[in-house]
Amino acid sequence: MTSNAPGSPSPVPGPPSGPFAAALAADVLVLDGGMSNQLESAGHDLSDELWSARLLAERPEAITEAHLAYFEAGANVAITASYQATFEGFAKRGIDGDRAAELMSLSIGLAADAAARAGTRGGTRPLLVAASVGPYGAMLADGSEYRGRYGLDVAELERFHRPRLEVLAAARPDVLALETIPDTDEAEALLRAVRGLDVPAWLSYTVAGDRTRAGQPLEDAFALAADAAEVVAVGVNCCASEDVDGAIETAVRVTGKPVVVYPNSGETWDASARSWTGRSTFTTEQVQGWRKAGARLIGGCCRVGPEAVSAIARTLG
Repeated sequence: MTSNAPGSPSPVPGPPSGPFAAALAADVLVLDGGMSNQLESAGHDLSDELWSARLLAERPEAITEAHLAYFEAGANVAITASYQATFEGFAKRGIDGDRAAELMSLSIGLAADAAARAGTRGGTRPLLVAASVGPYGAMLADGSEYRGRYGLDVAELERFHRPRLEVLAAARPDVLALETIPDTDEAEALLRAVRGLDVPAWLSYTVAGDRTRAGQPLEDAFALAADAAEVVAVGVNCCASEDVDGAIETAVRVTGKPVVVYPNSGETWDASARSWTGRSTFTTEQVQGWRKAGARLIGGCCRVGPEAVSAIARTLG
């Protein structure tokens, strides 16, 4: 695979094709829920800067089981445990570049294994793998993925993202999930970095109200992807469910592309107590409204488990 230096000309891609594009054109797809909460519910300690990516090296079978739980709940798409998997993050743990690349590729293999196991248990619905590409702030593990504005320019962010995108793309996922992106600089960098990889992508911002976490209007944020042929869907994740309706309307109006939404459960994190409080605000009425408004990929993020994904799948039929 040939890498293009930041700012250099890239091949002009054609329209997206392949299993993911075909499945998306045929029906609404159900995404999985939170990987971390499913692993924690199985008794795994994720209090580590690598978060769920640590288990790629230490307990890969646990990740397969987590994916399988979501497929069996009715999900069509498994999002891999590579959100926090970066060369820099693994290096902090003494893992060299070759091994880091192996672990990133493994994340896709584990999800594909779960899809194969789920497929042998009956049913004809599509079972697909989305390779998670988290923001630069996820590697920092200091909460800055919910602020953005890291002090890096677009070219620097592109240089950070491109090497792991090449590794993930080479493992042939069905789609790249550019997710929890807090600002437009990073979105622009990612849109440059996916050029020429020959794998479709979705771009999903984390938002507060009608703005990115960095404060930019969503209209401007979505506009960046409007003409990106590699991007098959745009939307939001890791946000309050109350922010989803407005985001869908804006995404449809600005881009005309299918919309992806997977908000948090509605519970809130108490940093001092290091625990979640409140209750889930997911409702059947919300999910039905999201589909009617234009969402074609619907699931959950933090604190959304298999039970909620099962309810989403039943609602969407």
